[in-house]
Order: sequence, then C-alpha cells, then structure tokens
Amino acid sequence: MAILDLYGNPIEIKRLTEEESGPTLAGVRQILSDHPWQGMTPYRMGQVLRSAEEGDADAYLEVAEEIEEKDLHYRSVLGTRKLQVSQLPISVEAASDATEDQDDAAFVREHLVDSGLISNYLFDMLDAVGKGYSVGEIIWRTTDLWIPARIDWRDPRWFQFDRIDGRTLLLKGGAAGIGPPEPLKPYGYVTHIHQTKSGLPIRGGLARAACWLILFKNYDVKAWVEFLEGFGQPVRLGKYSSGASEADKSALLRAVRSMWKDSAAIIPESMKIEWMEAKQTGSTTLQQDFADWADRQISKAVLGQTGTTDVGQHVGTAKTHDKVKDDIERDDARQVGNSLNLCLVRPIIDLNRGKRKRYPCIKLARPDATDLKLYMESVEKFVNLGGEVEQSVVRDKIGLPDPPTGKAVKLLRPSRASGPPPAADPGDQGQLATQSQQGDIRSGDALDGLVDEALAGWEQGMSPMVDPIQALADSCATAEEFSRRLPGILGLMDPAKLMDVLAKACFAARTAGEAEAEIG
Repeated sequence: MAILDLYGNPIEIKRLTEEESGPTLAGVRQILSDHPWQGMTPYRMGQVLRSAEEGDADAYLEVAEEIEEKDLHYRSVLGTRKLQVSQLPISVEAASDATEDQDDAAFVREHLVDSGLISNYLFDMLDAVGKGYSVGEIIWRTTDLWIPARIDWRDPRWFQFDRIDGRTLLLKGGAAGIGPPEPLKPYGYVTHIHQTKSGLPIRGGLARAACWLILFKNYDVKAWVEFLEGFGQPVRLGKYSSGASEADKSALLRAVRSMWKDSAAIIPESMKIEWMEAKQTGSTTLQQDFADWADRQISKAVLGQTGTTDVGQHVGTAKTHDKVKDDIERDDARQVGNSLNLCLVRPIIDLNRGKRKRYPCIKLARPDATDLKLYMESVEKFVNLGGEVEQSVVRDKIGLPDPPTGKAVKLLRPSRASGPPPAADPGDQGQLATQSQQGDIRSGDALDGLVDEALAGWEQGMSPMVDPIQALADSCATAEEFSRRLPGILGLMDPAKLMDVLAKACFAARTAGEAEAEIG
C-alpha cells in the first residue's frame, strides 16, 4: 500500500535518497548572479518588483540578497530577528500520555532534535523572513530506518510559484535542471513560507518593504560622500610673490595639489603654503539625519520597534519595545514550528512508524519564568479536587525527562490521605471485616472507604502514643538517655490498644498496595 503525503500525493520511496535540486552548470539552477542592484534606479526597482509578482522573481531575490550584504543596518536587524528564533530551545511534545504517542515523541526527539539536525538548519530556514520563503532539500538515508542525514539550503531562485495560485512551489528545470518546472517530491523538502503580511508569499518578505528606503538611503550616502570629498578636507592655499614667474606658479600649484596625499613638497623660500580648516555649518547634517531616519524605519519594519537598536530610550518605552520584540519572536517561532511539524515530523513518523491520527509536536519557545513551587502547589490542589492532569504536561513544565519507553504512564491522581478523612470509630472493626468478606475488597469505592477508615484509625489512635515518645526524644540530649527513659514511657501505654492500632495500620498498607497494583 502506497504512503500518501498530507495532500494525498504518493511517496516515491526511491526518490527520497536522491538529491534533485542541487546547482547545475548548464541548466537554470546556477549559482551566478546578475547583480541587478548595481546602477539601480527607482524606475528599475519598480520593474523588478512588478516582475516578481508576475512570476519572474529572480531579480527581486538577487536584490534581497544584495541589500542584506551591502546595507549594514538592514543586515544587523534582520540577523537579530533570525537569531532570536534560531537559538530558542527546541522541545517535542507527545500527542498524549499513551505509550504509542510517547514512543513517537521520543523517536522524533532522538533523530531530529538531539541529533542537531533542526538546530543546524534553523538559521537558513529563517531566510524566508527577508525573502518570503525558503527551501531546504531533505537528504534521507535508510538502513533499517528512514532518517534525514541532512537538510541542504537551496537558493530560492531555483524555485518558482505556480502562476495559477501563486502559492505552490515548483522546482525550476525539474530534476534534470533543463526541463519545465516540476512539483517538489513529497517528503523531500522543508518549505517555509514566512507570513509577515497577508497576500502572496512572494510579496511577504521584508526585503520588499526595505528595498525602497535602502535605495533612497544609497543615493543619500552617495551625495554625503561627494560632499565630504569636496568640503570635508582642508584647503591648501599657496601664496607667491608678485614677481613670481609662470614656472614658479606651476611648481607651487603642483606642490599644493600633492600635499594632500604626499604631505610633503618643496617650494622656493619666497612662497608660502597655508592650511585652511574645513568648516561648514547649516546643511551638513541633512544627509546623516535622513540616513538615521531611514534606519529607524527599517528597524520598525523588521523588529517592530527601535528601542533595541537606538540609544536614549525612556525606561518605560524600552520595556514596551522589548515586549513588541518578544511578540514577534513568539510568532516567528510558531510559524517555524508549524513548518517543521508538517515537513519533518510527519514524514519521519509516516515512513518509520506508519500513519497516525495525532503526531508529536515540535515547539520553539523561550522558557517562561515560572514559579515552580507555586505551579506545583496549584497542580496539587487541582488534582486533589478531582481534576486530572497529564503527567507529560507537568514534566515538560518543570523540566523533568520522560519516563523510560515501555513503562506504563498514568494520570496524576490525588493521594488518599490528602483530603480530610471521614469520621470513623477507631475501635469499630466490624465494618472492615464485613467489607473484606464481601469479595469487593479491590473495588474502587469500597476499597477507598476501607483504606480511609483504617488510616483515620491509625491517625487518631496513634497520636496519644506517639506524642509522649516524641516529647521524650525532644527532651533527651543523647541516644543513651533516650533508651534509658523509654521503658518508663512504654509502661504507661495500653498494650491492647497499641496492638489494635498497629493491626489496622498493617491492613491499610496491604490494601493500598493491592489497589495500586490493580490500578497499575
């Protein structure tokens, strides 16, 4: 029976171990770039973005690559956003406490998380934040298990969106690299479309929003450099006497011109060279002001705020901006987790363990600052009131590992001694004997009643006997003194009552043990 992917496409097992989307020398998947940013103009930028919408996104993707290389501020804030997620702790949550679901989660944890496969690919996967999407080819290896050997990042220019729906990714050139576009092989890729806005994926990358400001800032910086070249260096002023010849004037001019680079010259004693300080006021800060303004807008587009990139923020404002950053981080992590669950978790379970109704879930999240003592007290109260909590949920919250594979996993349940015991007469043994003779000693309600009654008798009956011994121990300085004075205390106790309470305690312990074994 053929294995089908999420969309009902049959899995071609033989193709999974073959690399099909690597670069080619003669086909359409080449590593060389046309560098369209060189000589970029607003008119040309409009053409590039319009072509991307119409299905030819190569120039746009090359622009997105180049501005990340050339604009340091954009590279910094985009890198910050990607690093925020790529370094988050990765956890695997089982679908339930059932043994099968726990085994699935352990399998995913071992081969995808603990192996470093996902953490090694996360940064490349987040290339989708800037460009709108990213693609990584899964290279599977198989002996007795189907395990991803690695995930290779692929240049997004080697793929294109279907021109009909604008969302389905196709491989340019097919497996051979020279044919028409082909659908991606099922279970062969990790595709991640990062949604920073609603609409077509190719229009969702942050590079599309940032490229215009970076273009205008590029013009601004160019004018700034030209201004500095013309007015930012001191003026060398050469003075010659009224009787200087043309040859003397030419020699002085050459000396003045060469002094900026060589800082040395020879002139006749009758001539002078003076340095005039370059001092310009008024409009000299316009270029810097515009560049700073453009950087702030890029920070808002990428990080949602400027508080983590600019200095001089008010404390309250900085806290608000930091919260915005955390909100973006959580949403990015959620989107990445969804793609990993769809493109990695589901395939590795289907190929090795068969189809499931529910699958383990990979989550990327920063640990919450939880008061574990308060949390456990709340869980205890909830459980003692009759609520049920999956042990895996509590273990994940407090950071405890899952139990060994194969062992029975039970729900947390209240301790019988946790609630107030029902009133019972310690000296009345008839009810216990009657119930034990009815053959329902292991039934839930009857058993609980017996145990509670026995425990109540133990607590009420032993207190008058234990308290004097405890008081004696507190008053003794040495063990020898305690041993010497103990017989006097025991001589004051009623032996018959002591034997009665001990008998009830032994019965309660045996009954509780049988109950636990029966439930287990």
